[in-house]
Amino acid sequence: MPYDFLVDSYATERLKVLQVWSQFRDADLPVRPHPGDHRGRSVLEQMVHQCLSEDLWFRTMLGVNVTDHPLPEVERPGAFIHRYAADSAARLGHLRSRPPAWWEEETAFFEVRRSRAWVLVRRIAHTSHHRGQQTAVLRMLGRALYSTYGPTADTGGLPKHGGTTLYAYPDEAALLAVAADPAPLPGPADASVSERPEQTGGGR
Repeated sequence: MPYDFLVDSYATERLKVLQVWSQFRDADLPVRPHPGDHRGRSVLEQMVHQCLSEDLWFRTMLGVNVTDHPLPEVERPGAFIHRYAADSAARLGHLRSRPPAWWEEETAFFEVRRSRAWVLVRRIAHTSHHRGQQTAVLRMLGRALYSTYGPTADTGGLPKHGGTTLYAYPDEAALLAVAADPAPLPGPADASVSERPEQTGGGR
C-alpha cells in the first residue's frame, strides 16, 4: 500500500511520545520552561494538549473517532501514558485499514482543504514539535535523556564517538507496566557531544 510509510511513521511517533512521557514524575506536572512565564506550557498542559489536539485532528480532519474521553480521569503521568497509548493504538488500527483512495481524498484543514495524507504528515510534525519542547523541559529539570531519534549525551554522545540509540523501555508492554524500571544509561562518552565543542565549553 503506497501510504504504509505514513502509518508506520505514526506508529513510531506515538511510541516516542510514550517514551518521553515515561521520564516525567508526578511532581514535574506544574513545571514550565520559565517558572514565571505562562506562555510556555507546563508539563501537564503539554500532555493535555497532546491528547486533546490529536483527538480533535483525527475526529474532525480524518474522520477517526476512537473515544469520548481523550483525557484520563486522574491527571498523573502514568494515567496520561495509558490513556494516550490506548487511544493512539486505536487510531493506528483505523489508519492501517484505510485504502489508498481514502488517503488521497481532500478534507478540511482549518481554513483550507488538503489530502488526508498531507494532514497526517502535519499531525506527526505537530506532535514532534511539542515532544521536543518536553525533552527540553527534562533537561531543565536536570534529567538524563534517553533516545528519541538517536543517541543523546546520556547514551554515549555523538555516533562517531560510540553513542547508541537506547530507549527507556524495550517495548510498549514494558513501558505500560508502571512498576518497570527504565534501562540504565551509559552516560556521556569522553569526547564532546557537540560538533563545535570550542564554542560550548566542551558540551558535556
